[in-house]
Amino acid sequence: MKALLFVAMGGALGAVLRYSISSGIYHWFGRSFPYGTLVVNVIGSLAIGLLSILLVEKFNVSQEIKLGLVVGVLGALTTFSTFSWDTLHLLEQGYVQKAFLNVLLNVTVCIGAAWLGAAWAKSMV
Repeated sequence: MKALLFVAMGGALGAVLRYSISSGIYHWFGRSFPYGTLVVNVIGSLAIGLLSILLVEKFNVSQEIKLGLVVGVLGALTTFSTFSWDTLHLLEQGYVQKAFLNVLLNVTVCIGAAWLGAAWAKSMV
C-alpha cells in the first residue's frame, strides 16, 4: 500500500511537470509540430537513464522512492499515448513527413537520452 501512495504522489508531480513543460514549449515554438511531447519525452528518457543507475548503485534508496520517482514522476511525465496521438493527428491532417519525423526524433533522441543518462550516472558511481 505504501508503494502505491508513492507512485500516486509521484504521478501527480509528473503530470504537473508534463503539463507545465509542454505548455511552455508550445508557447515558445507553437503547435505546428508536437515539440512539447518531444521535449518531455527526451527529458524523461534522460532522467530514467540517470535515475535508474543513481538510485540503485549510488544512493541505494528505498523501493518506494524508486517507484515514486521512476514509475510515478517519469511515468506521468513521459507519455507514449500522447506521442501516439500527436503522430496520428499529424497523419490525419496529411502531414506524413512531420509524422515520420516525430516518430524518428522521439525514438532515436529518447533512446540516446536514456543512454546518455545511464552513462552520466555510471560516471558518477
